[in-house]
Amino acid sequence: MSTIKSLSYIVAQVRNLESWRHYAEEVLGMMTTTTADGTLRIKMDERPFRMLVQEGAPDVYLASGWELGGEEDFSAMLAHLEQQGVQYERGSRALCASRGVQAVATVTDPSGNRHELTWGHVSDCQPFVSPQGVPRFITGDMGLGHTVLPAPRFDDCLAFYRDVLGFRHSDIFNFQPDPAADPVRIHFMHCGNARHHSLAIAEYDVPGKCVHVMVEVDSMTEVGRAHDRREAHGVPLSATLGQHLNDQMTSFYMKTPSGFDLEYGWGGLQVDWDTHSVFEFNRVSVWGHDFSVGQRGAAE
Repeated sequence: MSTIKSLSYIVAQVRNLESWRHYAEEVLGMMTTTTADGTLRIKMDERPFRMLVQEGAPDVYLASGWELGGEEDFSAMLAHLEQQGVQYERGSRALCASRGVQAVATVTDPSGNRHELTWGHVSDCQPFVSPQGVPRFITGDMGLGHTVLPAPRFDDCLAFYRDVLGFRHSDIFNFQPDPAADPVRIHFMHCGNARHHSLAIAEYDVPGKCVHVMVEVDSMTEVGRAHDRREAHGVPLSATLGQHLNDQMTSFYMKTPSGFDLEYGWGGLQVDWDTHSVFEFNRVSVWGHDFSVGQRGAAE
């Protein structure tokens, strides 16, 4: 089992910071604050933030923040990186302050995805009060949710996440839209919590440098309310409402201001890893999740 506990936060960049503030508050139902250096903090639980957005170009996903249990685990991870010959950079005091942690080390996977390994988050002891009345997001020891990252150098990335960072397979999807072509591999992976997957890697690249991020609420009603808010605010739909086969999440997908997708869902599977068997599935969803709506929207 990985010493990485969960996906603690994500970092994104956008040309117009106000677009993310509006999106977070009015559509996602999350709280926002702005730091002295102009970074937008997006709060969805008792932590000061789970998403950080900085202003700049291009619109893009910048980094995934992964939480370790403590200083001992952090030191052991750095020693393991050195043993594996993986370069890392210790974060400055300013970066630690920005991320609200005791220490941070950054590494990059073989496809160029940036990861921030941290321990010891700083709590502000402030409750989450949604501006849209969302009762709560499912976080806690399972972290923010999950992230799906592009991995065109798939085999190298798979080895990196498995052998270096310690992730383990949850299941496997071989996407084959063209029967005459090789399948596109998408592997789902877990770390030190019960969430079905905290990470997935996909064998292709995307302009926004993230396929999607998932956040989970505690009822189907809240998914429906978010869907209504998305429509009211003109946020492009990336995939229709549906239920996934592997993690059983009922969700829809929409665009973020930074160009990657966000999955807003309910009912995700929590797994006993001592009894779980890795499997391959051959369809994304039991029902729904028509991704062609996003492709049509992009073409228009």
